[in-house]
Amino acid sequence: MPTTQRRMKIGINMVQNGGHNSGWRHPDANAGIANDFKGYAKIIKQAEAQKIDFMFLADGAAVRIPHKDADELSRHGHIDRFEPITLLAAMSAVTESIGLICTASTTYNEPYALARKFASLDHISDGRAGWNVVTGWSEEEAMNFGRDTLMEHSERYERANEFFDVVTGLWNSWDDDAFVRDKDEGRYFRPEGMHLLNHKGKHYQVRGPLNLERSPQGYPVIAQAGGSGPGRELGARIADIIYTGQKDKEIAKEFYADMKARVAAAGRDPAQVMIMPGIMPIIGATEEEAQAKLDELKALVHPEVGLQLISKMFGDLSAYDPDELVPLPLPESNGVKSAIEQWERRLRETPMTIRQVYEEISISSGHNVCCGTVEQIADVMQDWFEDGACDGWNLMAPYMPGGAEDFINLLVPELRRRGLAQSEYEGGTLRARLGLEAKPNPLAGRVSESSESEEAIAVSH
Repeated sequence: MPTTQRRMKIGINMVQNGGHNSGWRHPDANAGIANDFKGYAKIIKQAEAQKIDFMFLADGAAVRIPHKDADELSRHGHIDRFEPITLLAAMSAVTESIGLICTASTTYNEPYALARKFASLDHISDGRAGWNVVTGWSEEEAMNFGRDTLMEHSERYERANEFFDVVTGLWNSWDDDAFVRDKDEGRYFRPEGMHLLNHKGKHYQVRGPLNLERSPQGYPVIAQAGGSGPGRELGARIADIIYTGQKDKEIAKEFYADMKARVAAAGRDPAQVMIMPGIMPIIGATEEEAQAKLDELKALVHPEVGLQLISKMFGDLSAYDPDELVPLPLPESNGVKSAIEQWERRLRETPMTIRQVYEEISISSGHNVCCGTVEQIADVMQDWFEDGACDGWNLMAPYMPGGAEDFINLLVPELRRRGLAQSEYEGGTLRARLGLEAKPNPLAGRVSESSESEEAIAVSH
């Protein structure tokens, strides 16, 4: 039976071969899981058996680790990855209920192609698709798409807003019941059920319609993770899920309150937008065992790897002793501005050595590492959830598969025992299961001028 108790939303963040950059070196790791579909599928089937809401794939269309040559790069584990929509389409065939969310950039895609891909994934998965909207942050991606440098931050977000409006406009190309496929009358769709977009904006010109009927969810679930001012504004306007990376509960509460206020200011219901920080549980039978596991993971980080990983946010610190304090202020960046601002604030309050910083970032990409027993970690998650710091969590594993299996089979059942995690999937689509409102076509039932065009639609065979 449906429950009225507020529950955590829980996702599993499938970061290539683990959230820890050097986790592939762990004795129990499947070092090649980043290109092992069966290995991924085994983990996600276990997550589905524990009724985890969704799996999430972050992505970047490049090897995004700064390096001077292949020898330097060769120590890093986050190199290879599947194209995420392809992977999720395959995953939909071996799962039934778990949501399937992945990243796709508004800077390095075209709106029509991306609208079609996510609508297709939503159909193939019976309404389980989700799109994590990002603008991209690396020079390496820019150089793979005809640019010498990363597009300026404000322009990336200006394009992202228009891109999203084009994509959702294309998802509204057809009424839900437009395709009648009436064999007797010989009519495939109702003419009044088609809506041409005819978008002509600053960055995009897209005619439409989308050559695919409206998908089960109308719009796939929308996630977003930008923490800068423009990023927060975009998230407040479009997102169902806000990913974030706070490590301090008070900072997380500030972010939570700010985003809920921005959502309300955008004319949306704050209860319909979920704030979900990342967390990497390191689980032991005792606190001492968990700490020993964490120390073992930290020891896997080669100093060259650590210094390279933090160079984009902290600059080149190779001339410093790793046990010196991080020098402040941090350098300006056109990349992930919110992460730099958060680190600057944190280091002013609690100075850390260069080694401490790169060990922390290496192990979880700056997300919250929670080390302890199942009960201790569940206590932290429950405290944040009940104290206005989050609506749920994205669970990250330091390595695969064992790091993921620990929290799937130990932590999630403990959360369920406390009444915080769901016991069954409820609802026919990912939107329904997350308690999100349906997305009916706002153009349904009315014939717009854009339904007619002086230009004939090309016919393909």
